Amino acid sequence: MADNETLDLVIILITGPENPKRLPSAFFLASTAAAGEQNVLMYFTGPATELLKKGVAENLFPLPGGKSVADFMKLAEDNGVRIIGCAQSLELNHMTAADLSREMPLLSPSAALPSLATAGRVLTW
Repeated sequence: MADNETLDLVIILITGPENPKRLPSAFFLASTAAAGEQNVLMYFTGPATELLKKGVAENLFPLPGGKSVADFMKLAEDNGVRIIGCAQSLELNHMTAADLSREMPLLSPSAALPSLATAGRVLTW
């Protein structure tokens, strides 16, 4: 994140694999805002960091036979939503950057907070 970047919407995602039915709404809101040309960022922290691990989001389905959480994440990213992870949460979830499904920015809360705090709206999910 650039220091001078203005974010319109930040979603701090805390919900993880423990509640898959709650997840699609966060990605729909982010996707809709980004499709409306807003600058949107999702910061995965706490249990949500587990969704970034190889195979987790791909094998997590909010509804049997429906789309996976990875599909909802891809929809958000295809609409311009940027996803970053919490570096400390990786350790809390017994993960390293090598466990992630792909490379992505990892920021500590102290590094992320200045940019997140300047957003027009912040939602915690």
